Amino acid sequence: MTKIATATAAVRLAENAALALEDPVSDYVPEFPRSKGGPPVTVRHLVNHTAGLANPVPVGWVHPASEAGPDPYQFAIDLLRRKPKVARQPGTRAAYSNLGYVVLGEVLTAVACRRYEDYVRDEILRPLGMTRTDFGYTGALATDLATGHQPRLHPLTPLLRFMVPAGVVGPSRGRWLTFNRFVVDGPAYGGLIGSGADAARFLAMHTGDGVLNGTRIVSPEGARTMRQLTAHGRKLDVGLGWFNRKSDRAFDMFVEHLGGGGGFWNMMRLYPRHKLGVLAMGNATSYDHQRLADAALKDFTAA
Repeated sequence: MTKIATATAAVRLAENAALALEDPVSDYVPEFPRSKGGPPVTVRHLVNHTAGLANPVPVGWVHPASEAGPDPYQFAIDLLRRKPKVARQPGTRAAYSNLGYVVLGEVLTAVACRRYEDYVRDEILRPLGMTRTDFGYTGALATDLATGHQPRLHPLTPLLRFMVPAGVVGPSRGRWLTFNRFVVDGPAYGGLIGSGADAARFLAMHTGDGVLNGTRIVSPEGARTMRQLTAHGRKLDVGLGWFNRKSDRAFDMFVEHLGGGGGFWNMMRLYPRHKLGVLAMGNATSYDHQRLADAALKDFTAA
């Protein structure tokens, strides 16, 4: 669910006049491809998934937690060289792109004049008291985090040892294949590791229109704008980071961000009408998160 934190960082920088969401991405990442004959891809296009970039499957974008990962900027540039085309005119259709958020992290690094990870720690995690969330297994995260599990009978499972770097896939346990501790390459698209309690603090900040316990991260207008679904696509409607894939009924209208991959699946959902946030984090590649969200909403509205 790191992308919603990345989007929040972008909005915070825009509100502090460090960048404009309409700035061309190439102003900050010169290697970024230019669309042919059309308008340039802007920061906003990256945030709301309308840049027209490809979405390569990020299965191998990890490294063992005991090893150093690639330089984030070089990682982004290498991906752009392999996927250099902007497939459609920017701003015309929302289509999810992990690559777009990898690049967005480098835009934020350039704007903030410090590493993306440092900006998020200093301006979002620490102010919100998220002491057990970071971009690696450090400090309070080192001893008690969950082990990821992948069903052994899944069609993809036999291929995993060939698709990810050595040392990431762990031993089998019953009907599960486990994962050793790993860290995601390209931190802005999926690199945060942390506790459910910390993620709930972040969600509560957004439920509170940008503020938690007197600490403001974005303005009320910024928080509300983030969840306005202004970009539309075949599979999802997107605001600035938040998106919706299912419901258009006024009663239970929600925005959410999902995050997962091998061994983990997470959901962060916000029901603006009810000022209700629902969070689910689990150490299996998939489970029925919708059932959990429906139960939480039912309990809340029955109270």
